Amino acid sequence: MKKVRAFLIVLLAAGALGADWKTAEPGWQYEFPRDHHAHRDFKTEWWYFTGNVFDGEGHRLGYELTFFRQGITPHAERDPNSSRFIVDDLKFAHFALTDVSKQHFRFEQKTSRGAFGEAGFDDGKRLAWIDNWTLASNGDDAFDLMASNQEGVIQLHLRAAKSPVVHGENGISVKASASGHVSHYYSIPRLQTTGEFFVDGKSYPFRGESWFDHEWATGQLAEGQAGWDWICLQWQDGTELMLYQMRLKNGDPDSSSSGTWIDSNGLATHLRSADFRMTPIAFWKSKANGAQYPIGWRITLPGQQTEFVVRAALEDQELALGPITYWEGAIDASGTRDGKAIKGRGYLELTGYAGPLGELSR
Repeated sequence: MKKVRAFLIVLLAAGALGADWKTAEPGWQYEFPRDHHAHRDFKTEWWYFTGNVFDGEGHRLGYELTFFRQGITPHAERDPNSSRFIVDDLKFAHFALTDVSKQHFRFEQKTSRGAFGEAGFDDGKRLAWIDNWTLASNGDDAFDLMASNQEGVIQLHLRAAKSPVVHGENGISVKASASGHVSHYYSIPRLQTTGEFFVDGKSYPFRGESWFDHEWATGQLAEGQAGWDWICLQWQDGTELMLYQMRLKNGDPDSSSSGTWIDSNGLATHLRSADFRMTPIAFWKSKANGAQYPIGWRITLPGQQTEFVVRAALEDQELALGPITYWEGAIDASGTRDGKAIKGRGYLELTGYAGPLGELSR
């Protein structure tokens, strides 16, 4: 693993020199299923799945499965006669399971050059894969996922309950006031999910709901930014919410932070930084690196007459992966909207608390 990480660092440094990458520009016309696929002219891209599922006895399992593409050479510049060992991009993936009932968390990482087809993007129905971890399309609005860890193999079947929602304005999601720090970013905010967890040859079926994020860009974090706090929530009344708070190195939220409120019919409302407030109310300290993560939040959205509290389903949901370490975990939310009680579940991501993020940026 140390050799693999060293190789990745060398390639990242080499890829930053002279490559002519596209940047996200206003006016992008999203098309589906086209935009579910890779955008190889942009440097950074990820396909991000999170969800909360339940077995027949009501036991809850949270999961995260993410495929990353980090470009080395723009696809248009590749020499078709070059060696297979000269890669266009790096492939890596993260898989994590949160057993809420047993208060147990486990995570895994895979990295690969993909020189012999063991990892890659866009091969028939497969949108992304590393070894036996796969993301495959199953029609225009459905996906199949598979991943494994030391405990067993998980297979997921996801069908969109809502259409894709584009975040930001005019086709771009702004991450900083400086130019170039923008992305193309959309979500499928609710996918009906069924699947099985195979342990020692025995199948454990479950069902629940998932969230899918897909984002691609070239700009990284702006100077003065340390990371972000991101949240997705699926409310019991059929509405959804996504918020991301870009965080400055002094701890203050960046004014470029934003979000999206999605009503029960799928109509999306863009939220600027002035439209919401996120206040940390609970913390957890990592034993692995001493990072202090805000795992509980009080959130207000005056325009939606909404106020709620977010709490982690399990405190320790940190993916301690060395160069890229972050907290990503299942959460519960409860509060009021228009004076009526609301409840929901989702996922919270906290980055930049355990050190610099390097190339990656939301």
